[in-house]
Amino acid sequence: MIVRSALTSLLGEVIKVRRELHLIPEEGLKEFKTSEYIKEYLNKLGYTAHGTAGTGVYIHIEGKDNGSCTAFRADMDGLSVKEENEVEFASRHENMMHACGHDGHMTILLLLAKYIKDNNILPDTNILLIFQPAEEGPGGAAAIVKEGILQKHNVSEIFGCHLMPDVSEGLIAVRPGEMMAQTGEFYIEINGKSSHAAVPHKGIDAIMIAANLVNTLQTIVSRNIDPIKTSLLSVGTINGGERVNVVAKTVNISGTMRSYEEKVYNEMKKRMLEIVEGFNISFNCDIKCSIIDMYPPVYNDEKLYKKFISVLDEDEYVTAKPMMIAEDFSYYQKAVPGVFFYLGSYNEEKDYKYSLHDCRFNFDEKILLNAVELYMRLINRKR
Repeated sequence: MIVRSALTSLLGEVIKVRRELHLIPEEGLKEFKTSEYIKEYLNKLGYTAHGTAGTGVYIHIEGKDNGSCTAFRADMDGLSVKEENEVEFASRHENMMHACGHDGHMTILLLLAKYIKDNNILPDTNILLIFQPAEEGPGGAAAIVKEGILQKHNVSEIFGCHLMPDVSEGLIAVRPGEMMAQTGEFYIEINGKSSHAAVPHKGIDAIMIAANLVNTLQTIVSRNIDPIKTSLLSVGTINGGERVNVVAKTVNISGTMRSYEEKVYNEMKKRMLEIVEGFNISFNCDIKCSIIDMYPPVYNDEKLYKKFISVLDEDEYVTAKPMMIAEDFSYYQKAVPGVFFYLGSYNEEKDYKYSLHDCRFNFDEKILLNAVELYMRLINRKR
């Protein structure tokens, strides 16, 4: 991507801001230092920074067209990861790290705000810059949407970016339609009846029931969901039993299920509850099943996607592959049309090859200017 010369002069500032934010990763909804940093930075530029969703921050920038507003979102929270990067700007917060690039995402919006202010730019549309807490959990996007900020400022479209080490450095990766999956977690407790292993007929074996249940749960995807609909169900933990010669009374199972479509996800939930109820009757036991719905699927609006790629040259972007990971940007997309995209950070020579959430995740800050450039093109595009 060709970055305009006025932006390349901001490279030093990009590096400075990103590294200062990298020093202070904080847990979701506890991003107090991060929030103060963002507010202070924006206020010094002459903006009025507003609070949202507890530790969140947003600013509104007036443009030529008061009837429309384009929003851009960056997430703020860090991860409970002990950093292993040997760099001067390594995290100062014990066992916390910006291992998912959120420091980069915030820097992009801060530098966008700075570029607009320093160059006295009057955007074609009103602009809303949203710094959102708790993307990693429990999810700050839903709270921001619920507060009515998008409606208050008449937001008609929203864009979000995520650094991605699976994509070559500086490239944009995007696709129409499904981008990330809806996710849910399930927790199952099987309560049988304990007995001596020598008299198993006097007990109700929770381990035997669990073994059958795990196998049966796998039929939800293989035999109950349309095979052309992508979905998955994985059992992640199984714990139970007391000792080698005792029929187990209790077993706990947990796992995740995911799909790109809410309808398919709901079918999976329904079938799981039916299976559990059937096992209660078949094995004369008591099984409790709790399903926790996480984020909806990230689904890029097709019309907005076409506008998005219209500001890019063919060599500046690639088609992204759908991923079964989750992102609460999806809550904004349920409220207004939105496009979520990846900004490539992979560089083998610089050892920027580690996955998101890895304790060694890192990137070259210069790529953040590509996103600032892209946002400026979107702000000034013909409508």
